Amino acid sequence: MSACLLSNSPNFYQTYSGPRSEQALSQMGKICLVAGACALALVAGAGAGSQVSLWTSTATHGPTMTAQAPVVGSIRSTGFAGPAAYQPTPFMGHAAGNQGSPATLFSTASASPLPSAMQWAWVAGLGCWSAILAVATWGQKQPNVAIMTTTGEKSEGFGASHTSFYTSAQAKDSYATLDEILDAKMADEGVRGITKEVLDACVKITEALRVNLVTVADAQNSVFGDVQLGVDVIADDLMWDMAKSSKLVREAASEEEPVMVETSKEGRFTICWDPLDGSSIVDNNWAVGTIVGIWDKTTGMLGATGRDQVTSIVVLYGPRTTALVACDDGVYEFTCGEGNKWFASREKVQIKQESKIFSPANLRACQEDEGYNGLVNYWMENKYTLRYTGGLVPDVYQCFTKEMGVFANPTSKASPAKLRVAFEVAPFALLVEKAGGKTSDATTGASCLDIQINGVDQRTAGCFGSAAEVDRFNKMVLGK
Repeated sequence: MSACLLSNSPNFYQTYSGPRSEQALSQMGKICLVAGACALALVAGAGAGSQVSLWTSTATHGPTMTAQAPVVGSIRSTGFAGPAAYQPTPFMGHAAGNQGSPATLFSTASASPLPSAMQWAWVAGLGCWSAILAVATWGQKQPNVAIMTTTGEKSEGFGASHTSFYTSAQAKDSYATLDEILDAKMADEGVRGITKEVLDACVKITEALRVNLVTVADAQNSVFGDVQLGVDVIADDLMWDMAKSSKLVREAASEEEPVMVETSKEGRFTICWDPLDGSSIVDNNWAVGTIVGIWDKTTGMLGATGRDQVTSIVVLYGPRTTALVACDDGVYEFTCGEGNKWFASREKVQIKQESKIFSPANLRACQEDEGYNGLVNYWMENKYTLRYTGGLVPDVYQCFTKEMGVFANPTSKASPAKLRVAFEVAPFALLVEKAGGKTSDATTGASCLDIQINGVDQRTAGCFGSAAEVDRFNKMVLGK
C-alpha cells in the first residue's frame, strides 16, 4: 500500500463548482430574454403578409363574383369584424356572376396589418427589463455543489424535514493513507499488522456482498439454531481464512460458532468477530457490518475485559465500505477507495456530550419497563430524531458520523439481553469511549468495558453514545 498522500480527493469527495472559464447568466435573465424574443416575434408576425384562419365558415350572400372559378384556398382579410353567418345549404360547383351564390369563405378574425403603438410599447418594455436583468447577472457563476459540506440542522421550513442532521465533514485536497495513519498513530508494530490483515479480509467481504445473492445457506452450522445465510457463511469463511493463515493470530472465535480455536502457537493475538452483523436486514440491502475485538496473548479474551483490547475494528458495508479503528490517540475512520486502498476519511472522531438522535432497540421491553417507556416518550416529546435500522453496526456507527447519538438495548423478563460481550459490545465500547462517548451495561450502569468476559458467548444489555444521553438512560431506566 502506498505510503504517500493521495494527491487528489476521492471522486465522491470532490466539489463541483460549475463553469470555470465561461460566464453564465442567471436563470431569470435567460427566461426574460427568451420571453422578450418570443413576444417580439409574435408581434412582428402579426403584421406580416396575409392572415390565415384556423377555422372555416360558409357565408350567405357573400361577395359577388364575376368570374367562373373554383373558390379554394384562403382569401385575404377584408377587415370585416363580424362573424360569417352559417348557411347549411352546401355549395356545389362554381360561383356564378351576380347571383349571390353562397361561397365557402376561409374568413379570419380581423387584425391590423401592422402592430399598434401599444404592442410596440409592450415589446420595448419587456426588452428593457430583459436587458437590465441580463447585465445585472452577467458574470455570475453557477452555485457550487459540494459533497459533505452541509452542517447542522436544516433551518425551519426548509424542505419537507428540518430535523435531519447532515455531515459536518469538509472535503479536503488529500487524504492520508492507512499506512501513514497507523505508522503515526499506532506504536505497536504487531497491532498495526493485525489491523491491516483484518481490513484486507473485509475488502474481500465487500466484494463478496456485491456479487452474491442473499439466500439461505445450504448447510446450517449455527449452534443457536439461527438461520444462516449464504453471505453469513462467506463472510465467516473469509475471516477464518485470514485468522488461520496469519502468523499474528494465536486463537480465534466467531459469533457464528462461539468456540475458541487455536490457530497458531507462535501467534500473539486472540481475535473475536461477528462476520456479518445484521443478517435479518441484509436481504433489504440495508447496511450491515463486521465487528472485531483483538486481545493480546498476555491477557487473552476469557477472564479479561474490554479494556484489555489492544484495538477494535468495526467495518460498515453500505454504498461505501468504511471502517472505524481504535488507534493510540483516538478513533479514525477509513474508507475503502479506488483499487481497494484504504484512506483516512475522518481523523480523531469525537462524539458530542449532548445528542438529538436516538436509536431505541428492544422496544418490546417498554411494555414491562416503565423507565424505558418513559425514556422513549421523553425522546419523542422533546423532538429527538429517530434513526434506527435494527442493525447494531449502522445504529451505533452513526454516533461517529453524526458525532452524536444514543443506542439503547435494555433487558426485561420477556425480552432478555442478546448482545454478545466479546463479539459486539466490547469492540464497540472501546471505540465509543475512545471517541469521548460513554457506555452502560444497562444493568448496573457501569461501563461496558468493565464487564469481565467469562464465556465466549456471554450476553449483556447495553447503552452507547453521547455521555449525557447514557447518563439519562442510567437515571430513568436503571435509577442510577
